[in-house]
Amino acid sequence: MSKPIAGVLPIVHTPFDDEDRIDASALADEIDWAFRCGADGCATGMVSELLRLTYDERRFLTERLAELNQGRGVFVASVGAESTKQAVEFATHAERSGADAVMAIPPTTTALGNEQTAAYFRAIADSISLPVIVQDASAYVGRSISLSVYGELLDEYGSERILFKPEASPIGPNLSALRELSGGAARVLEGSGGILLVDSFRRGITGTMPGMELLDGIVAIWRALQNGDDDTAYRVYFPICAIVALQMQAGLDGFLAIEKYVLRKRGVFRNEHRRSPNAWSLDQETAAEVDRLLGRMQQALAE
Repeated sequence: MSKPIAGVLPIVHTPFDDEDRIDASALADEIDWAFRCGADGCATGMVSELLRLTYDERRFLTERLAELNQGRGVFVASVGAESTKQAVEFATHAERSGADAVMAIPPTTTALGNEQTAAYFRAIADSISLPVIVQDASAYVGRSISLSVYGELLDEYGSERILFKPEASPIGPNLSALRELSGGAARVLEGSGGILLVDSFRRGITGTMPGMELLDGIVAIWRALQNGDDDTAYRVYFPICAIVALQMQAGLDGFLAIEKYVLRKRGVFRNEHRRSPNAWSLDQETAAEVDRLLGRMQQALAE
């Protein structure tokens, strides 16, 4: 019986040592941290720096995370690539490695039409028996996916095989449009880092895929929303919103820089090393504001 792809499934940040190699020990610490915080599993994605990993590193990350999550929670492997052949190879490798589902973005260097986009996702789904999360990561990279593609894939494969992670703006209205198109059948995960979590929850999402750095706060918000406890949800939500607003100012590099800074500050990572090149780095004044907001989040969690 397959594991439910639902709840809080944080995206793993790839730790590197001082020689720019994946730090396997820190990776294990990160997954331990996730489950201590109450995560339902984990996944790889854009903030895993997948597009900056070598082919062998990407396969290693999938294999190791499948091992670390075994018996603890669901593992979703991101398999999107620049060609259908690459994506299918990553997907079949993920299934062999023990992943519970895969997630894919479309190619980022080619402007695909609806027909080709749907064919790309069909090829992935047909190559494996696992659920496939169709990810629109156009807030970071690539182009948005048409709602008609979502509907076509859902009609063909059903909601047990095809899930969605739409990140094109405006996220809230797009979530509602997908819900209405599918008659509520579409299973949707959001990936706003937390800044749109409350709004997305009220629109019927099945789960959230935040970063790791604020995971204890995200889990608290998710549980509070499930319990109808708006006071707790908003109390924890507001400082997280402010931190994510700081991350968003520099796109993917802004998220990576602040996320790794916070993970190092919280003792999960040993350093803040990111794969180069990077277009933005954290300055002292932004770091000081992150520190203040992180303190407010921790205070809200203690209340």
